Amino acid sequence: MSENNNVILSLKDLHYGYIDGGFKREILKGLSYDFQEGTFYTILGPSGSGKTTLLSIMAGLDKQESGNVFYRGEDIDKMGLYQYRRNKIGVVFQSYNLISYLTGVENIMLAMTETDNKLPPNHKELAYALLNMVGIVNTKADRLVTKLSGGEQQRIAIARAIAANVDLIFADEPTGNLDSETEQEVIRLFQMLAEKYGKTVIAVTHSNEVSKLSDHRVLLKGGVLHDIA
Repeated sequence: MSENNNVILSLKDLHYGYIDGGFKREILKGLSYDFQEGTFYTILGPSGSGKTTLLSIMAGLDKQESGNVFYRGEDIDKMGLYQYRRNKIGVVFQSYNLISYLTGVENIMLAMTETDNKLPPNHKELAYALLNMVGIVNTKADRLVTKLSGGEQQRIAIARAIAANVDLIFADEPTGNLDSETEQEVIRLFQMLAEKYGKTVIAVTHSNEVSKLSDHRVLLKGGVLHDIA
């Protein structure tokens, strides 16, 4: 395993499984991997290989049976999964998971109240700036999110994921509900976050189009991660 100071997330000997029809099915089998800062990763793998399970463990939404997840060298279990989720990471879901009765800018401002990280005092101004950065103009930011297209909602979800001033973003099939043109736009946003702002993006995807545009492709197979050339 690398001791590189640029490692933001390190997985060490992760094991995870569940009982299926009376038999133990192992999903992760001693999985170890290091993720570098400022890089856009995609994780590929056949259905049932455990991609979403792995993402959930890395995001502190699920718990491995054994092994460790380190964020900048600190074990997230010792940090506390709640604190880790609140202050260190953002998550983008396939179904957006926005608050439907709020506008785009209100969704972003709400996310800013759910962190202990230091943020500029004018949350509304910052929320508009974040939305502008992902291509949502102020007139659309002021609309209820249910009045926006799927692509626009996913852009808002991406802005929400970084609203707490975090460096690590997880995305679970982030383009699964989008047409190919909008998919490309969302991927360009992830590329921008990594290249221009130094964020680490780790996306689980079935899409080869998405994967081909990432900085680094990884395959989950046989319970471990393999780099794809």
